[in-house]
Amino acid sequence: MDTRVRITTLVENTAHGQGVLAEHGLSYWIEYGEYRILFDTGQSHILSRNARRLGIDLALTNAIVISHGHYDHTGGLLRALGLARGVDLFLHPGAVKPKFKCKPDKPAKYIGTKSSIIKMIEEHRHIRKIHWTRNYTQICAGAAVTGEILRTHEFEKSNEDFYLDEEGKIPDEIPDDQALVLKTNKGLVILVGCAHSGMVNVLDQVANLAGENQFHAVLGGMHLQGASEYRLEQTYQALCRYKVKMIAPAHCTGMEAVKYFCRKYKRGCFTCPVGSQFTFE
Repeated sequence: MDTRVRITTLVENTAHGQGVLAEHGLSYWIEYGEYRILFDTGQSHILSRNARRLGIDLALTNAIVISHGHYDHTGGLLRALGLARGVDLFLHPGAVKPKFKCKPDKPAKYIGTKSSIIKMIEEHRHIRKIHWTRNYTQICAGAAVTGEILRTHEFEKSNEDFYLDEEGKIPDEIPDDQALVLKTNKGLVILVGCAHSGMVNVLDQVANLAGENQFHAVLGGMHLQGASEYRLEQTYQALCRYKVKMIAPAHCTGMEAVKYFCRKYKRGCFTCPVGSQFTFE
């Protein structure tokens, strides 16, 4: 294929460059030939502020993809939908369900999509196309979202305090977690928001859906904060098994995991603070 692909980090926990800001969250701007995809939206107005500083016009967005329904990935969606009014929106139905973090002896914390954003999605379906992505869904030629990730590896099972109710009685398995897959001249590029499903499960799912056994790059949050040495090693072995040449761990990956991958990958491991760009052509 001859499509030029450029990915710019708009929101991340770190920032590099004059005038751009960081926050706990993630968002990527993807120029896929003439098509423009916004992958996640961070948690606030910082999305649009950073976009302006980086010379990116969010009004040109053709599609918005939401990796899952946590506030640090959907918080900038209200502003993005207001700027790109005719945009196609791709998200799993679970992304608009209530989500809480409940810990013993502490008040429940709401961590889901803001009610104002959910209301805007519901009220404005007539001016934009809503694509509910339970399953593999094509965005445009060469770009697709995985839909729900099949979870087969026990070591990636989540034991976090995520719930669908404020009382902490209904566990949230986060079925809305999904990845974005881009076909490039270098090979497949995978973007993940938090990979709550587990990175190995994500890689296996993409392999099954795409019918390919090697990928060029993986970018995004890998949710390996506090992961055991065993899990890090299994994740690295999976990356090697799929011949991934480049990784750019971000957001919720965790500093120890980032250092681990940098030692293993050496020149093939990159950070992606706000303002960083990756080009595949």
